[in-house]
Amino acid sequence: MATITKLPVVRHLSAGATSHVHHLSAGQVRHSSPGASFWFRPLTAAISEVPVDDRQQEVLVRVRTADLQEITAPGTVTFRFARPEQAATRIDFAIDLATGTWLERPLEKAGATIHGATSAAVTSTLAGLALVDVLTTDLADLGRAVATHLSTDERLLSIGIDVVGVRFGVLRPEGDVERALQTPAREVIQQQADRATYERRALAVEREAAIGENELANQIELARRQEQLIAQKGANAERTATDAAAADAIAADAEAARTTAIATARAAAERAMGQATADTEKARLDAYDGTSRDLLLALALRELAGNLPAIEQVVVTPDLVSGLVSRLTATQK
Repeated sequence: MATITKLPVVRHLSAGATSHVHHLSAGQVRHSSPGASFWFRPLTAAISEVPVDDRQQEVLVRVRTADLQEITAPGTVTFRFARPEQAATRIDFAIDLATGTWLERPLEKAGATIHGATSAAVTSTLAGLALVDVLTTDLADLGRAVATHLSTDERLLSIGIDVVGVRFGVLRPEGDVERALQTPAREVIQQQADRATYERRALAVEREAAIGENELANQIELARRQEQLIAQKGANAERTATDAAAADAIAADAEAARTTAIATARAAAERAMGQATADTEKARLDAYDGTSRDLLLALALRELAGNLPAIEQVVVTPDLVSGLVSRLTATQK
């Protein structure tokens, strides 16, 4: 939208780079260029502002196929006003000289023309095709074909419009037809899903069986190893008992040998001591051989006195003394 500055007698217009300004004064062209900036008199001026940038127009085309089915083709047409002076003479792009806004709705008129031309181009391109063929049409090819038709359309050329490109969305039939067409594909997809489910279940069963077999094999191996362990423990216990019995036998033999040796040594020592005692006694008796009876009696008394307990007091009576003196006297005689 152009910017207009108002003064008492004249006014100034300033337009953007994407707007082509067409200025007529008294029926003569005074200015015609994009991004124009000039002074003008509002009483004699007629100014049109035509956009020259790329613009998009949404279209919705309905096409009847060869088998009498209706198809909806949503699309977008990208266009520009390549000849703005021509467009200004065919469509009312006049602006308010006070505010700079359009007095009419020129873009709606241009859009209606583009929509009609696009509908005709799509119908011409898809004419004679059945429903399935239309639905399987490549959208890029359809867009290029429609753009070629629009580039030669006299209605668009007459208002200075060049079509830059056309894009189409998904071509869709009526709801009931679309659901009917989707049914076989859905059945196939469902069958594939069921097949995948069955395969997954079969694989799960196989895996469970493999896991069960593996667990059973592990249990068998564990039982075998436990059996080996028990047998090894029994062999070890038997060997331990055998070794203990052998050790006990060796210890018993050693103890018996030691006991025999001790007994033999003790008997020999006792025999030696007995022999020594006998020899001592014999020597003593040999020493007493020829000794008088009284002397032997005195020695016996001395020996006896050595073995008697200690005598603290001795009572000597006159009878005892007289008896001893008598015996001594008799001995000396």
